[in-house]
Amino acid sequence: MKLLIIRHGDPDYKNDTLTEKGWREAECLAEMLSKHDITALYMSPLGRAKDTASVTLKKMGRDAEVMPWLREFDTRISRPDDPEKPRISWDWLPQDWTVDPRMYQADHWYENEHFADSGVFEEYTHVTEQFDELLARHGYRREGGYYRVERPNHDTIALFCHFGVESVLLSHLWGVSPMVVWHGLCAQPSSVTTLVTEERREGIASFRMLSFGETTHLYTHNEEPSFAARFCECYTDDTRHD
Repeated sequence: MKLLIIRHGDPDYKNDTLTEKGWREAECLAEMLSKHDITALYMSPLGRAKDTASVTLKKMGRDAEVMPWLREFDTRISRPDDPEKPRISWDWLPQDWTVDPRMYQADHWYENEHFADSGVFEEYTHVTEQFDELLARHGYRREGGYYRVERPNHDTIALFCHFGVESVLLSHLWGVSPMVVWHGLCAQPSSVTTLVTEERREGIASFRMLSFGETTHLYTHNEEPSFAARFCECYTDDTRHD
């Protein structure tokens, strides 16, 4: 089975939709995805992801099932550098999160005091359990650190969602701390991450990444990827710092 995890196009966060550039990105994405033999499509309930998906769905003459758990992973915490302002739980400054060794550990990252009583781990557990239910629906049931193959197949499943929750799904598949994924990877708007199952012994599968954050569909149409996913490359740059 193949998984396509797709981030929404360039966002207009204020109105929960896409910018003009985001709609162009969605058009480029749709042209590429429409060439795939996609078995099932799922999407976040948030506007920017639904709008991104809508272009592909229209082009393919298909529908997508809304999955509430595919919404952005937006649990709030009191971040160390600005304790008075609730912030999204996974957006930390590197000088704050890297000093806690637990943040690198799959079984301990959520023990950091800033995550305590925030509901972060509960939400992480909810999302990953729902994800596993979806995979089981398609023939792959979680069993410890791998997946028991109940119905081997070559289906292609597309998920239209957000970077924060995409990182949660990847951390779960790999058995690593989501903090490492949130801060070590950058999925640009409209990018596609592709994973496939490998069943090297009958009935036992794991997911392996073929590509992360692919944006070839943009370059094919001379559309530069949006900077919205990133922070300034140098502090003196006139780009986003926080």
